[in-house]
Amino acid sequence: MSAVVRTPELWIRPMVVDDLEQVMRIELAMYPFPWTRRIFEDCLRIGYRCHVGEVEGNFAGYGVMSTGAGEAHVLNLCVAGEFQRRGLGREILSLLLDEADKLEVRDVFLEVRPSNAGAIMLYEQMGFNQVGLRKNYYPTVDGREDAIIFAASLRL
Repeated sequence: MSAVVRTPELWIRPMVVDDLEQVMRIELAMYPFPWTRRIFEDCLRIGYRCHVGEVEGNFAGYGVMSTGAGEAHVLNLCVAGEFQRRGLGREILSLLLDEADKLEVRDVFLEVRPSNAGAIMLYEQMGFNQVGLRKNYYPTVDGREDAIIFAASLRL
């Protein structure tokens, strides 16, 4: 069973199919090259760890993580623009890391655009370190952008 975080201001809970309209609203607003609804549906169908966050009753963000073979991969972590810098991304990531730890995951990986300074700062504060670089990984309006590969070890 997936964990739930709930305070008067913040509620993080497992994502369900009925959330996908709101997830897509944020995904389309935040990314020039967004995931499709089908990708989120597939993530739910195959049992990835998918959570949504609400702030004061407003749908505000989500996170998706795959796990297997002692590893986890944070595939998508997104907070709507109007809710950024309020700790929701940190809370969703923390919940995902807690779930990975309970599953005895050894290492957690993620990719991030070098241009996403706010996300890089969050990941470094949460114990992630750069372990690699994927050249020309992300599409951009003008071509391609690299991806920084980050990892955090949950076990020695």
